[in-house]
Amino acid sequence: MTSKAIRTWSFVHKWTSLACTVFMLMLCLTGMPLIFHHEIEHALEGEEWVPANPDGALLDLDQVLDRAIANRPGEVPVFMSFDEDRPVVNVTTAPLPSSPESEMHFASFDRTSGDLVPPAAGGGFMDFLLQLHTDMFLGLPGMLFLGFMGLLFTVSVVSGVVLYAPFMRKLGFGTLRLRQSRRVKWLDWHNLLGIVTVAWVLVVGLTGVVNTLATPIIGLWRTDLARELAADHEAGAAVGGSVHAAVELARQQAPGNWVQFVAFPGSGFSTDRHFAVFLQGDTPVTKHIITPVLVDAATGAYDGMREMPWYAKALSLSQPLHFGDYGGLPLKILWALLNTATIIVLGSGVYLWLRRPVSARLPQSMGRNGAAAPRPEGA
Repeated sequence: MTSKAIRTWSFVHKWTSLACTVFMLMLCLTGMPLIFHHEIEHALEGEEWVPANPDGALLDLDQVLDRAIANRPGEVPVFMSFDEDRPVVNVTTAPLPSSPESEMHFASFDRTSGDLVPPAAGGGFMDFLLQLHTDMFLGLPGMLFLGFMGLLFTVSVVSGVVLYAPFMRKLGFGTLRLRQSRRVKWLDWHNLLGIVTVAWVLVVGLTGVVNTLATPIIGLWRTDLARELAADHEAGAAVGGSVHAAVELARQQAPGNWVQFVAFPGSGFSTDRHFAVFLQGDTPVTKHIITPVLVDAATGAYDGMREMPWYAKALSLSQPLHFGDYGGLPLKILWALLNTATIIVLGSGVYLWLRRPVSARLPQSMGRNGAAAPRPEGA
């Protein structure tokens, strides 16, 4: 590589790193406990909720829906979802199917009795960390800003990989010059940890960028789905209909899948005449891919299935990759160790910048007295 190319890549690496380091440190530090959020929340929660009749028969979904409507008279159902690890059905109601999210009401019901389930403890430190990690309490602008920082971070990582070979050409891979100055020792740790974690860092960084686009991606999918359904089916309001029968029919159409949620007629993810039953797979990968099955609410007839578009699949698959929560506790521990290494790389990069030699702070070609400024060894 020519000297000019090295200077160019060094400039890119330095300034992209400096621009994003503070925010990436924040994301790494808040991301560490979020890796173990299930374990932490379980340890902090109070007395565990148990169903009223643990060994009793389950109410069908129409019975649960009746309880939900009775609990919110004058409102209509919009969504129904299901807990994975307990017999709980969650029902979202609103004055109208098209009501904004601020007017919706969410309630959980014990499927063994129809009783209301107390809401999980909200707020708290973990929710604070998640909000800070996601958008810094700034909503969509905050998410997009962090996405841009993620892109800068990706560029800094790629430029660091490009520079690794020319800067380490006189040293063996993984060399740590422990008898040199403190700055040289930190430089070697920075280079070593950076190069051995590069694949993981790129995966987590790029999936993080995709996650910051969640709001526009979901909005685009909803718009495309509504347009496609409107083109395929005539308009017309549904009359009656059994949500329980719709769910059972959808499961028959895609055996081996689980029901994630149901969108009622008129909601943003369905038509005015259909139940949209969203199914998910039963493997660590396919559970993040959801497929809507349409069931005519008036006739109870199966009316088609829609595949998740590629951009929505990218979002769904990026979320478990980002937090490493698809392989159990061992994978979470690995993610935490790699996250710790990334924190060291970022912190050492700041240290190396603050402790750079005086000659490096002057113009590239001039030293303190106008003489050529030699590049420090390994830097």
